[in-house]
Amino acid sequence: MTDASPADSAPSFIADAAEHGDGFRIVVQASDGRERTYVIPTATQQDFSAFYRTLAEDFDTRRPHVFAEPAEHPPASLPWRPLLTENVDPKILVGYGDPAVLKTEDGYWLVATSNDAPDAFPILHSRDLEHWEPRGFVFREGEEPAWAAKGRDVADFWAPEMARAGGEYWLVFTARQASKALAIGLARSPSPVGPWVDNGQPLITGQPLNTTGLGLDPSQPQMSSGVIDSHVFVDPASGEPYLFWKDDTNSIWPRPLAGLLNRRPELVARLFAGEEDRRTASFAAAIVGWANLQRPMVRFFAMQPLIEAVLANWSRVRSGLVECGYAPAIIEAMSTPIHARRLAPDGRSLVGEDRIVLANDLDWEGHLIEGPFVTCQQDRYWMFYAGNDFSTPAYGIGVAVADHPLGPYVKQGAPVLQSTREWTAPGHASVAPGLDGRPQLFFHAFHPGTGGYNAFRALLTVGLRFTRERVEVAEL
Repeated sequence: MTDASPADSAPSFIADAAEHGDGFRIVVQASDGRERTYVIPTATQQDFSAFYRTLAEDFDTRRPHVFAEPAEHPPASLPWRPLLTENVDPKILVGYGDPAVLKTEDGYWLVATSNDAPDAFPILHSRDLEHWEPRGFVFREGEEPAWAAKGRDVADFWAPEMARAGGEYWLVFTARQASKALAIGLARSPSPVGPWVDNGQPLITGQPLNTTGLGLDPSQPQMSSGVIDSHVFVDPASGEPYLFWKDDTNSIWPRPLAGLLNRRPELVARLFAGEEDRRTASFAAAIVGWANLQRPMVRFFAMQPLIEAVLANWSRVRSGLVECGYAPAIIEAMSTPIHARRLAPDGRSLVGEDRIVLANDLDWEGHLIEGPFVTCQQDRYWMFYAGNDFSTPAYGIGVAVADHPLGPYVKQGAPVLQSTREWTAPGHASVAPGLDGRPQLFFHAFHPGTGGYNAFRALLTVGLRFTRERVEVAEL
């Protein structure tokens, strides 16, 4: 049982949470005398969102972004062409999130995120970008890399990407290790359909964090930053392969911030402008002790309303933490750098200097950028990336340009794609030539009224038009 007591008009909370069947039972008490008991049926983001909607009705906390409610978004400037809008194989459980499309002489190959599904990374093939044939999985159940965690509610297999390199096919991917930290692996095959053979160990693992200033319980396991969203780019000018990836620091700061607010409740009013966001922060401070003991995705679900409250008060929170001087490590974790480094010709190690080539510094990006993908067009290097929170309509796709794969990259500014009336939260794009040879952007999005972890994501595409200075979406 934990509590938090902000020194303003917002009530403090005590939250007593425990396992209950497949989910949780949470008793919430407010300092104004109100008490409610909630049952979260399952440990899914959708059921946590339903809990937080009810909590908002009862205690006037922030109502989270809810995909089930109508959202006012503008229509797309050009229609997005849907390619896959339903599962085409019963073993594909969550659709086509983080889609990577590779064009070869045999047509188009698609690999996608599978989360904790028994069979990891579906492979699909198309000759015309209309009809897609399932061609198996990169790692069928029981064939996962030895270093990766396995099983429902334990494993996570994210953001695979296929590339032609060194006379074979490479597939880079993110998987959760037994330690629960995220790592990046590389598998290879003579064919897009496999068999895929993992290197035998992660290519990159997250580095242990300096937790001084994060306010974490020293008895808890050492935290690692985690690494995700790997991308292999083979430079057509030099033939050299490069690896891009993201530090997963956005998964680090919410709980330490909630812990700081638990210890220093007077900061709630300083960091958050509105009453509902102050109440939300106070509740996060009350529940964080329990959240710290849960598996990674449940920790994320529990902190989601706090994340949204911080995003709504982004400048105020960051400047307030700087002025208070309490939490430089939290502020540092609110930056999500994209790294780049040359890959060895055999794909088994990294060589050369590790460079940070991009970070979140625009308002629309919020607390993260992720999903980098580089393409060479007009003799320049264009990096597409996703920004903001994947489980909210604020998620979108941005782009930056450079004259060398390692940068420096200059952002175009406004996102290339954002949520529309027809599709929500476009993200994690890849680029491949269309049937006419012109470049196309392939990306995922949620059907209207849906969203969150393990919700279906569709595959869509738009055309691209490049000049030396900028890129725009174009008709297909």
